[in-house]
Amino acid sequence: MELVKHKIAVMSGKGGVGKTTVAVNLAVALAEDGFNVGLLDVDIHGPNVARMLGVEDMLSAEDEEIIPFEFADNLKVVSLAMILQEGAPVIWRGPLKHTALQQFLGDTRWGELDFLVFDLPPGTGDEALSLFQLVKMDGAVVVTTPQEVAIDDVRRTINFVLRMKQKVLGLVENMSYLVCPKCGEKIELFGKGGAERLSEEFKVPILSRVPFDPRIPQLSDVGKPVVSYYRNSDVEKSFRELVKNILEMLER
Repeated sequence: MELVKHKIAVMSGKGGVGKTTVAVNLAVALAEDGFNVGLLDVDIHGPNVARMLGVEDMLSAEDEEIIPFEFADNLKVVSLAMILQEGAPVIWRGPLKHTALQQFLGDTRWGELDFLVFDLPPGTGDEALSLFQLVKMDGAVVVTTPQEVAIDDVRRTINFVLRMKQKVLGLVENMSYLVCPKCGEKIELFGKGGAERLSEEFKVPILSRVPFDPRIPQLSDVGKPVVSYYRNSDVEKSFRELVKNILEMLER
């Protein structure tokens, strides 16, 4: 980890809010901006990073080190899905998961990285606890949606990060609005104001608002990151804004 400049955890309070979508597109956008990036899928029971990138290759090893898959010249990826057979369940208790994380962190040939992005599972269970004990993060990016039930869970996640004496870089409000295809106006499908309340409560910024767009899951299902394959869209712009704001936060 000493060769990694910045470490960013992407988290959410609950599943289904688009956390992995944010982690994948954040990593790809950083790489497209010229940074050397690693992406580590820490969601042991539901590893989806490889699928969202269209990666079917299995990881290899050399001299007792894990060799990351090179998605691009400057983007390396590691996921448990690239070790297990497709559909194989992961029936592990906490100590086994802790050991796996130690190996992913210490036995992977990451090389020199500007950023290592961690895609955590929803909530604050074993994986999050182990990771925050093992790694000093530059900060956490917490993904939410406008619904009240998501806001309640995000509050718990933020409090977890603070309890672990680590930093919250800010919030990403996913599925924030729908752009009307006819008039171009923003339609707030799931309400509004939740992210603002959390931002004010915890004094953390809203790093980006990602619109609701059916092309996001469509592209993700076929392994095409929206930031690369949906150019000049509000979705792409929202991820570029996320990168810009994270870089500004890290300079403070």
